[in-house]
Amino acid sequence: MTPSRLLAVRLPNWVGDVCMALPALDLLIRNGFTVHALGKGWAGDLLAGMPITVGKLPKGLGVTAAAWRATGCRDGMLLTNSFGSALQMWWGGVRATGYRKEFRSPFLSQGLPRVERIHEVDAFWRLAVAVLERHGLRAPVVIPHVPLPLTAAHRQIADEALTKAGVTGAFVVLCPLAVGTIGGRSKQWPSFPLLCRGLIEQGIRVVACPGPGEEEATAVALPGATLLPGLGLGAYAAVLSRADRVVANDSGPMHLAAAVGVPVLGIFGLTEPGRTRPWSDLGRTVGDWNGWPSAQAVIAAYTQLPARG
Repeated sequence: MTPSRLLAVRLPNWVGDVCMALPALDLLIRNGFTVHALGKGWAGDLLAGMPITVGKLPKGLGVTAAAWRATGCRDGMLLTNSFGSALQMWWGGVRATGYRKEFRSPFLSQGLPRVERIHEVDAFWRLAVAVLERHGLRAPVVIPHVPLPLTAAHRQIADEALTKAGVTGAFVVLCPLAVGTIGGRSKQWPSFPLLCRGLIEQGIRVVACPGPGEEEATAVALPGATLLPGLGLGAYAAVLSRADRVVANDSGPMHLAAAVGVPVLGIFGLTEPGRTRPWSDLGRTVGDWNGWPSAQAVIAAYTQLPARG
């Protein structure tokens, strides 16, 4: 592998965004790039099945610049939009391709204009295409669905957690939590308790995988559900891959479910489905940015989810 095909990649800061960047990462790998990525601490576990090197992003300009320099990469790609991420990569001697935002153009070797109101998968894909074109390579026109590779260890941990909880048959995963607010409003659909009770009354096993510190909130949102706490993201994804269906807010778990190829219903109330809908033929949405859908609308959409392949 020649040094010109080494590529430093700054991963996104959110789980869902990393999932939506999978087609872009896969495009680079398939075209012979050796990817050295830095991202959040959980990124290494999430992407453990991919043939890339993933390190934890350190804190501080000088330390981060040194980490980029240590990769040995001269070229890079920024999947983030912040000024700081561009400065860090530039300081580390990496010529970055990224979007021209937040006055960071002087630190980009190849700055692209951001096209508004396109899907985030498309936005990440365009960056990878620009990197390929810089090396005289061409990309396919159609963006594929790229599944998240799961390791044998991920699957084993998931199966052991399900068995320990007594989940041996079919089950549905509900993901009621979402980080942050928009305009002071919660990103969490408020009727998950009603949906959960309705599914359980129909004899459907409901499972949830709360993250650290989310156990109590998840138990309140999903009365009667089986909780599998303490799983890493890779094992969480493996649990989702075993589910019959997944219902989630517009959040990281929704994109995880899409990435592992399970039928998933994304509930929207504050964000635009056109930008962040599940990137999967088995993904569906209900609601839009203008307000939460009713429980009846969600249940109707749930019953119309496609069957697993």
